[in-house]
Amino acid sequence: MGTGSITLRSATSRDVAAVDALLSRSYPRLLKTDYPPSTIVTAVPLISRANASLVTSGTYYVAEASDGSLLGAGGWTPSSRTQGAAQVRHLAVDWRHQREGIGRRLMMGIFAEARLQGHRRLDAQATRTAVRFYAAMGFENMGEIIVPLRPGIEFPAVLMRRFL
Repeated sequence: MGTGSITLRSATSRDVAAVDALLSRSYPRLLKTDYPPSTIVTAVPLISRANASLVTSGTYYVAEASDGSLLGAGGWTPSSRTQGAAQVRHLAVDWRHQREGIGRRLMMGIFAEARLQGHRRLDAQATRTAVRFYAAMGFENMGEIIVPLRPGIEFPAVLMRRFL
C-alpha cells in the first residue's frame, strides 16, 4: 500500500487542524475535474474547512499512518429529519493516497457504527467526484441536489442513499 500500517480511530480535538489540512489540500485538487473554476474559487474553500463539533462528535474517524500523518477522515451523524437515518459527513482521503482502500475502510467503520447505533439508512451529499466511490460502496444515486453554503454560494452535489 505504500503507507505502512493504518490505524482507524475516533477523532479528537487534537485532530481538528490535521483534518482541516487534509480537506484543504485534497478537495481543490480532487474536485477540479468535475466542477467549474467559479465553484472551485467560491464554494470549495467553504467545504474544505473542518467542522470542530463534527470532528469531536464521537462519530468522526481518522485513518492515520504509522508515522502519525492523516491519510483520511470521515464520519456520520444521526439525521435530524428521519428517524433511523444518518448522514455520512465530510469523508475525504488525501489525494496522494486515493485508491489504496482508505476510504473503503473508513466507510466500513461508519456502516458498522451507524448500524450498531440503530440506524437503518445512510444518506450522503456526495461531490460529483465521489459518486463512483459511493456507488461502489452500495449507495444509490437519488439525483442532483444543491447545497446552500452561504447567501449567493451554492454547491452542486448528488444525494446518495444506502440501506444498512
